[in-house]
Amino acid sequence: MNITVSEALTHFTQQYVTQWGEQTGLPPASVELYGVPSPCTVRTGESWVYWEPQAFPFKEKSLDKVATALDIELQPMIHPFYTTQLAGDMKAQFHEYTLSLIQVWNGDDFIRLQENLIGHLVTQKRLKLSPTLFIATLDSDLEMISLCNLTGEIILEKFGSKERQTLSPDLVSFIHELSPVIEPIG
Repeated sequence: MNITVSEALTHFTQQYVTQWGEQTGLPPASVELYGVPSPCTVRTGESWVYWEPQAFPFKEKSLDKVATALDIELQPMIHPFYTTQLAGDMKAQFHEYTLSLIQVWNGDDFIRLQENLIGHLVTQKRLKLSPTLFIATLDSDLEMISLCNLTGEIILEKFGSKERQTLSPDLVSFIHELSPVIEPIG
């Protein structure tokens, strides 16, 4: 079974939306995205927004600006990870780690994401660390889950240090092993 990053991400997102609906009777909700415009918004609550994923609407379907800014080549699988869809960040479980899968919410968010990736890569270059591209956050502000730009492996890294642990051989395998975590709001 050979599936693409886009297919794996779409499948996980469908699972996430389905499980959210089964547990709450509503689409996924986010407090953090309340009041931030997006084509994903289907309705709003008191201080949260309900959302559904949408096809990525922009012509630019790559992170080439990030690659150009740093004069490096990015792992090809990072492009579809961030340009397959617009969606809210999704909580998930990967083995013992509860994480929040980073997604693009709107056009401004896509620009901010690229700026943050550039900043992350510049910091790594300054600290003489091998380049990584973050894909998920953890409860700890010091750790994140990233795609190693050299090997394509998914790693747990401590920000600003050489401390890294391989979690998965590639992005498709990583996404395939995720389980949605549903935390109803309100």
